Amino acid sequence: MMLATPDEMRQLDRAAAESCGVSGLALMENAGAAVARVAFRVAARATHTDRCRLGGPARSVSVCILAGRGNNGGDGFAAARHLAGYGARVSVYVVGDPCAIQGDARANLDAMVKSGIGVTPLLGEGAWNAARADLAASDVVIDAVLGTGARGAPSPEAARAISLMNESPAPIVAVDVPSGLDALTGAVPGECATAHITVTLALAKTGLLTYPGASCVGRVVLDGIGMPPALIQSSGIKAHLTTPDDVRAALPVRRPDAHKGDFGRVLIVAGSLGMSGAASLSAMGALRSGAGLVHLSVPAAIAGEVSARHAEVMTHPAAPENLPDILDMATTCQAVVVGPGMSCCERTSAIVDAMIAELRVPIVLDADAVNVLAGRAQALREARAPVVLTPHPGELGRLLGVGADEINRDRLGWARRAALETGATVVLKGARTVVADKTGEAYVNPTGNSGMAAAGMGDVLAGVVGSLCAAGLSGLAAGYCSAYIHGLAGDFAARDCGLDGMIAGDVLARIPE
Repeated sequence: MMLATPDEMRQLDRAAAESCGVSGLALMENAGAAVARVAFRVAARATHTDRCRLGGPARSVSVCILAGRGNNGGDGFAAARHLAGYGARVSVYVVGDPCAIQGDARANLDAMVKSGIGVTPLLGEGAWNAARADLAASDVVIDAVLGTGARGAPSPEAARAISLMNESPAPIVAVDVPSGLDALTGAVPGECATAHITVTLALAKTGLLTYPGASCVGRVVLDGIGMPPALIQSSGIKAHLTTPDDVRAALPVRRPDAHKGDFGRVLIVAGSLGMSGAASLSAMGALRSGAGLVHLSVPAAIAGEVSARHAEVMTHPAAPENLPDILDMATTCQAVVVGPGMSCCERTSAIVDAMIAELRVPIVLDADAVNVLAGRAQALREARAPVVLTPHPGELGRLLGVGADEINRDRLGWARRAALETGATVVLKGARTVVADKTGEAYVNPTGNSGMAAAGMGDVLAGVVGSLCAAGLSGLAAGYCSAYIHGLAGDFAARDCGLDGMIAGDVLARIPE
């Protein structure tokens, strides 16, 4: 499913009018109708519940709309007319002076008023008190204060309106994005509406799917509002929400007469003293996700315990000086994973540098294999083979010379920037993992949960990525498929075990499912 930035939506709106004759006013009318349908259903459920609980005849639903002075407010004004047509009691409040409203929003405000629906400007304490009372008595609240063009913290007046909505006991239906959420990055720089449902228009917005904003959107309902499909398909938009269909289409088919050599050989170079578990988890992640053969190169000091733990993995003890043997083994495989459980030391750096310089099979760099490249991200552009990086925000920040907090403020943007700078595919781990390649193509992953914030989860993921690279998937496809499968296995583990106490082994065991 495509995800659009605010700039891309503005370009689509302009193209719809210029190329297809679909005016902004027509799109706004359709948006208002879409919001009204959802809001009326939510309100009707509330009144039905009240009637069942208290008895007596049905009553008309009550809707309170808080609108801004831009196009988001215009969508709210259009929704008010449609709701009144359904028989709802509608009250509308505008943040600021309605005289400042222009364009299509003004046309819809005028049409709403001519239809007999009053509007109250929030310009004095009396109006604010009236809004508070209406919000408390409503079955549903429509948030039409701020739209996709808003940047930074809301103004004091908008923040007050958002706070009033959040205080209301009624569910909030947000128009396009919850007010206060950055539609590009998902940042929440100030007060933000906490929506029950967000009705997003034409295309979902990138900020709805990335945290922290994703925690404010509730259930996302996408309505096409009459945007021409051919226009969307030709738009060149490169961000997507990964779907089950995306994953099914990319995964290889297992023929009934296949043998283990058909599903790829993976070499995993991993582990250090005290960190044998990471090597094991990564190796089993590769096997559990379909690899036919997994070679595991670990320091000699831990080779015995790793070998005893997993009979299915071919373990190779590695001395610090046997880099040539590791490289020779890599040439017999279809993908190589480096880094799980290793330390940030000269040996790790030498292995990573040698593989970048010499290998011609896909290389997956995880954990300290990313850390040893800190400050020299450009070295990855010299790789002779496709490279996939699987960093968490701290590791990506070290690679690029910025803090983890900065990465998390715009996860999609930084993943794309890192991919462009390094030439690698970047799998930026975390809530809503982002996968991006150097062309700007990117996928946001919807699966996974907070129970996966535990040791070893990234090691499993690195093995899955290596397995799918060995199966012949591109770095981008291996990244988004792996993130989806890994997260879905985590969701199955949460279903069976709960979130608290989930361990990497729980996820590993459910990857085949």
